[in-house]
Amino acid sequence: MTTLKIPFGGEPHALEVPDRNLAEVLSPKPSRAVPDLDAAIEAALDAPIAQPPLEVWVKPRDRVLIVSDDATRLTPVHRMLPALLRRLHAAGVPDAHIGCIMALGTHRYMTETELRVKVGDAVFERIRVFNHEWRDPQALVDLGTSSQGTPLLVNRAVVEADVVIGLGAIVPHHIPGFSGSSKIIQPGVCGDRTTAETHLLSCESGGDSYLGIEDNPVRRDMDDMADRVGLRTIFNAVNDAGDVVGLFYGAMRPAFKAGVKLARELYGVPYHETPDIVLANSHPCDLDFWQSHKSLYPGQRMVKPGGTIIVCTPAPEGVSPVHTELLEFTAWPSQAIKTAYRDGHLTNGVACALAIAWAMVREQASVINYSPGITPEEKAALGHTHAPTLDWAVEEALRRQGPNARLTVLTHAPELLPIGPVGG
Repeated sequence: MTTLKIPFGGEPHALEVPDRNLAEVLSPKPSRAVPDLDAAIEAALDAPIAQPPLEVWVKPRDRVLIVSDDATRLTPVHRMLPALLRRLHAAGVPDAHIGCIMALGTHRYMTETELRVKVGDAVFERIRVFNHEWRDPQALVDLGTSSQGTPLLVNRAVVEADVVIGLGAIVPHHIPGFSGSSKIIQPGVCGDRTTAETHLLSCESGGDSYLGIEDNPVRRDMDDMADRVGLRTIFNAVNDAGDVVGLFYGAMRPAFKAGVKLARELYGVPYHETPDIVLANSHPCDLDFWQSHKSLYPGQRMVKPGGTIIVCTPAPEGVSPVHTELLEFTAWPSQAIKTAYRDGHLTNGVACALAIAWAMVREQASVINYSPGITPEEKAALGHTHAPTLDWAVEEALRRQGPNARLTVLTHAPELLPIGPVGG
């Protein structure tokens, strides 16, 4: 037996795998964090990618809105914002003309404590810091449709700003290929109808997801939306377990392209077998299944058709504290969910889109779910098998796939972009 340890709920979690079954253990590549984060932030701001420095082109009368990712992300916004504010002040922009909106998408609203942690107490006291009120129709402006025909409903504060700057992180993502850049606008500060259609667009990929595919219909649609609301400048980080490896500041498309290059190098992991079983650990996307489902898609990319994926996640907030009704239909086949939404029988399009993606995974491989935060009943509603322990999950997967089945472990599945099989 081989004893492995994976990060789980802030502590190492041990599991045993028979030697004859263990194919590979895949983790993010070793990387070197920037030695001085504050100096790296200043250096990025000093030399924007394909754009003049901020203080050169922003005018004193401009209303500036900084769009930040939320508490589910590790972007060091509290370190980036003070430097940005200094540049804006150098351009003559007063604090009263500057705001920072949290790009929640359809996540739960952040508490004041969470907002303070995200931006830092000093910034919180100086400028307006507020949540994207995606549930309030009065907070949204209807801008018609995007290039893909998506209804475009965007937060009023973003539409009315003269300067929009997006802060986020670049990591492989199953919907737009990579997170970051224009994703801060859609789904970040859009209405749920907009987000539903974008997510549904990602389900037209033909079975697999867009994970790690830089150019795809979803990214093009999001870029168009960002253009429409004036997002011209981004400040994105590439992180490794919360440590910043690279910073990319400047014009939206060129800065994103440079960041994707590093993200692909960091997160891209070659694999050498197409396994029967993939154990996908959700770290660091552990808060709820709405986040930890990102562990499914690297497993989907790798596993043999008819194989088994073991999802391992703490999920202390359960499946989702916001989209509570989704468990009524998540076990349905993907086409049934899609039809029910288009016919109007289901109305939460965002939840439907993710449920379709989850169903598409199940239609390729059975899913065993080890999670102390998700009840056995909720797992059944997800179409997953409840695992009381992680060792039980491994034993059950081997029972399904056979005594000689091959198992690959992904220690940080949401941060992995499987490449291969190499030599397969």
